[in-house]
Amino acid sequence: MDQAQARSRLAVAVAEARAGLGEGGIPIGAALYGADGVLLGRGHNRRVQDGDPSMHAETAAFRAAGRQRSYRGTTMVTTLSPCWYCSGLVRQFGISRVVIGEAVTFSGGHEWLAEHGVEIVLLDDPECVELMRDFIKDQPELWNEDIGE
Repeated sequence: MDQAQARSRLAVAVAEARAGLGEGGIPIGAALYGADGVLLGRGHNRRVQDGDPSMHAETAAFRAAGRQRSYRGTTMVTTLSPCWYCSGLVRQFGISRVVIGEAVTFSGGHEWLAEHGVEIVLLDDPECVELMRDFIKDQPELWNEDIGE
């Protein structure tokens, strides 16, 4: 996957992150793309809005995509390095690639995923970094709750 394609897909996840922030939630967004490049599902972290600790951005995008016969060849795009929970989802269902907006503010399980054959595209996107830094500064208690600290 080239950088232009990865950044284009990241824009969908960033829009989701901003929507989540606008709802009073945690600004993390994700999108799941099929092997053919078709958007299957998109979503954002809804832990706060739904009172559901399992509703991470990647989970929301995965659920929105609905049941697929296979996830081989699909790409999960996320604004932030996936936590262990979401990394497990990627591994469990055989998602082939993860495009990550940033891993500066939080470095989840992406190195573990790479060790297990998942292609990782880390973009170090300044907009994603700024979005999370601002949120962490403004809502440290909520951030710590989200990452289990």
